[in-house]
Amino acid sequence: MHSIYFDFYINAPKQKVFESFALPEHLDRWWTLKSSGQPELGATYNLNFTDDYNWFAEVSKVETNNHFYLKLTKADADWNPTTFGITLETHDNKTLFKFSHINWPENNHEFRNSSFCWSQLLQGLKNYIEKGTIISFEERS
Repeated sequence: MHSIYFDFYINAPKQKVFESFALPEHLDRWWTLKSSGQPELGATYNLNFTDDYNWFAEVSKVETNNHFYLKLTKADADWNPTTFGITLETHDNKTLFKFSHINWPENNHEFRNSSFCWSQLLQGLKNYIEKGTIISFEERS
């Protein structure tokens, strides 16, 4: 199995970072076209990017302002066995954002492309949280 990991600091409190990653109204400002779900253990999230990419995931781990992980249940074949999410820590009035996307079956094009895309999207998330920058869905890589 293969995994993607990123750690970086965000100049914001953990609560704001958690909400920006876990609440649909924020996800739609940096990642999805439209999404739904509640950050509660076992809850279903709908992650819609287009009619062809209308994915679902289940909350597999959640502790408000500390952890949030989604296990994909309906997505592309390479994504289906994977789980992604965050663990947050406070350091020097900043939030350490620890991202992982684990259990990729192969180190193939989809894995490598997704790693690149996550780095771009998470930079967008950081800018959204710190600066209020929203990139339209059509302009996201």
